[in-house]
Amino acid sequence: MCEKTNYHGTSNTKIDKCIRPLINFLQGEDYDTIASCCGHGRYQVTVVIKERDSFKDTFVELFTQTTILRTRRFYVKDKEGYYFIPEVEEIQK
Repeated sequence: MCEKTNYHGTSNTKIDKCIRPLINFLQGEDYDTIASCCGHGRYQVTVVIKERDSFKDTFVELFTQTTILRTRRFYVKDKEGYYFIPEVEEIQK
């Protein structure tokens, strides 16, 4: 887990430092990683991947295998500025 970072206006990559090795590994395994967040101690680690089938792209959270029906803006910000995926949080309750 790493500190919550404000990436706005920076040239830094938007991958949380603590999960960069994981994301690099997944890219090497031919996953098409679309978005990720370490959860910053508040939420679980999430990684959104794109699965391709013959008709359309499907977006899935890798660890829970939750299908996300949106094609962008997978994360929602809570009142304290932490990002989470609502569909994944629903499973955790």
